[in-house]
Amino acid sequence: MTSKIKVDNINKVSDDSNIINKCGTTITVGAASDGVRTGADNLQASDGGNLISQSGTTITLGASGDTITLASGASQTGFGRTGTVDWQTSSIKTATFTAANGEGYFCNTTSGGFTVNLPAGSAGAIVSVQDYNNTFDTGNLTITPNGSEKINGGEGDIILNSEGEGLTLVYVDGTVGWRSIQDSAFADIGSNFIVATGGTITNVGNCRIHTFTGPGTFTVCSVSTCAANNTVSHLVVAGGGGGGGSNVGGGGGAGGYREVKSPVTPYTASPLDGYPSSPNRVTVTAQAYPITVGGGGPAPNGNGNPSVFSTVTSTAGGAGKGGSTNGATGGSGGGGGENGGSGGAGNTPPVSPAQGFPGGAAPSTRGGGGGGASEAGASGTSSTGRGGVGVGTEINPAAGTPGPSGPLKYFSGGGGGGTYKCGSYPGGGPGGYGGGGTGAQGGPGSTAGVAGTNNTGGGGGGTGYTAGPTHGGAANGGSGVVIIRYKVQ
Repeated sequence: MTSKIKVDNINKVSDDSNIINKCGTTITVGAASDGVRTGADNLQASDGGNLISQSGTTITLGASGDTITLASGASQTGFGRTGTVDWQTSSIKTATFTAANGEGYFCNTTSGGFTVNLPAGSAGAIVSVQDYNNTFDTGNLTITPNGSEKINGGEGDIILNSEGEGLTLVYVDGTVGWRSIQDSAFADIGSNFIVATGGTITNVGNCRIHTFTGPGTFTVCSVSTCAANNTVSHLVVAGGGGGGGSNVGGGGGAGGYREVKSPVTPYTASPLDGYPSSPNRVTVTAQAYPITVGGGGPAPNGNGNPSVFSTVTSTAGGAGKGGSTNGATGGSGGGGGENGGSGGAGNTPPVSPAQGFPGGAAPSTRGGGGGGASEAGASGTSSTGRGGVGVGTEINPAAGTPGPSGPLKYFSGGGGGGTYKCGSYPGGGPGGYGGGGTGAQGGPGSTAGVAGTNNTGGGGGGTGYTAGPTHGGAANGGSGVVIIRYKVQ
């Protein structure tokens, strides 16, 4: 039988101070200079609970469920901190605070960046921070040393601005101050959702949105194990055509409009939503996707440029033309020039749903309107050629131009045709909703055409009559945009 000694308390003989005491499930070890030595394998309280037990070379203090504490004023050696911190999981930080030695903090910058003030440095002091929900890229975390202390040998703050970044700092001495011993980015958010970078990133509800207003790269770092979550919503809009010149010109056609709404990313899509057609749908894998954002066509008579994401290409808007010339074909067609110019064809090359409509004809002295994503440009007959209306979507509530009503934002509006002169003639044709520019007006009191709005694919306004000293010039088309949206929670 194993020998045992059962006691409730062990006290010093000299002053009766506590060495070991058990009260309930709490065992208190005093800071005594005297040792406890016994040849027994176990030291137990009177209720049979272990105070100290030995098995081979392993010595265990207390039993399962017990709490072991040092008495007030006691000190310990041999159980010190070994380069780790106690993570404060019950207190997620959302605003500026002062860190404490030996603690780690999860910092949530979803509502905006803030500052972590480091404590006064002492040799061996350690502090860690970690991006709580992968938002340091949009809401930066600033680390500020105490007083004139340094970080990595330099004076001033450091800023954490990478998605999922974590940092551990140890105070060394007055020369280098706090030294970063670990700086890593842990952006993976589990196997259920996509993790990606590129463009301007915003969050709306349970979705993340990447908006590209110029060339860039959409890099998918990891994908979901759930296949449905890897099909992304996207909007690809090409650059709008420039307005027509050389006498009264037609409005520029809108850049091609192509949209797919994935079922896992709830929002109000346009009527041109191409899901679930296989040629339109994009299911991403872990790779880099180059993004092309088409520029607007130059005035006069210049076509826009295409936009590309993965397998989806939106065709450039066709230029408006002047002087009896037919408008150019494109995603949407350009308006024809005065006195006989026909509107250019839209949806060229053809896709389904159609990416745009034809431009308007110009049978008289008014230019035809450029085609839009939802309707053809108006003919320049009894009234000047109005640009065709684009379409509205909520794929990114902050992008596009306002429509006639409601929260939808519009893209790919056609440019208005120009007019001969003022007086009995109406002014230049209005551009369509979705960034289309108003056409120019010639003659006395002339007004210049208005450019298509950038990053909407709007067509530019056509020129007014160019003879004589007063006329209104044609305007450039607006550049396109690529928007990608996917589920993150």
